[in-house]
Amino acid sequence: MTTIFLGLAGIYVAYCGILFANQRSMMFPRDKIPKPTEISLETFDAEVVQIKTSFGQVESWFFPPKVSGSPKPYPTVIIAHGNAELIDDYTQTYLENFMRFLDFGMAVYLVEYPGYGRSQGEPTKKTVTETFVAAYDALVLRPDVDKERILFFGRSLGGAAVCALASKRPSKAMILFTTFTSVGDMATTYMVPKIFIRDPFDNLAVVKSYPGPILVIHGTEDRVIPYSQGLRLFHGAQNGTMITYACGHNDWQPDWENHWDRVTDFMNAAGVLK
Repeated sequence: MTTIFLGLAGIYVAYCGILFANQRSMMFPRDKIPKPTEISLETFDAEVVQIKTSFGQVESWFFPPKVSGSPKPYPTVIIAHGNAELIDDYTQTYLENFMRFLDFGMAVYLVEYPGYGRSQGEPTKKTVTETFVAAYDALVLRPDVDKERILFFGRSLGGAAVCALASKRPSKAMILFTTFTSVGDMATTYMVPKIFIRDPFDNLAVVKSYPGPILVIHGTEDRVIPYSQGLRLFHGAQNGTMITYACGHNDWQPDWENHWDRVTDFMNAAGVLK
């Protein structure tokens, strides 16, 4: 029995060691994403903004509202994408689903992660936080942006990016789309102790201290980030709203018009839109 126990313990330690060594490539699988060769903004009146950081330049895109004659300064949403995506995806694959903010007289600011796409650096909690703080600081200096009506929007890992930003900078409201409570909580689902986590991203702690309105959107059939974690974020918020759909992590097919009506109601109540 002792031999069997030691053997199992050795296997478990090796398992934890493998996950520890590979956790960043699992969290940030940028090497598995085809690198874009060109900037795909031909059909948009968008501006490429290079964010200067301590480790190099990170790309971001600023989109003015689609609505003609939208009054300046614009309410603006900072969008952080999922871990296996690029900002390019939001002008292509996700255009109709996640860029509808432009139709409401809002500007959209897409911020890339370090080391993704055409950006320099290596993705970690520290570098992602530095990138989004630097992007925010440059954004609020723009005369066409209303710094009192900044909305944070994060999808999946992007929720962690905007929560990290929310711990450093203010915003009017925040939307967390299929986001986890913390990397530590995700690690326990793989039976790995939290002490092995290199990039903790404790989103629940940020949510609990966030003073503004938070909208949590999650699917009951999510097998990547459990629905229970979305519920914990909602219940942890001081001023929380939740939208639930019967879907998984990446198979979203709701009634998009109804969905955006509900999101618009949230933004109106939060004071993002006038």
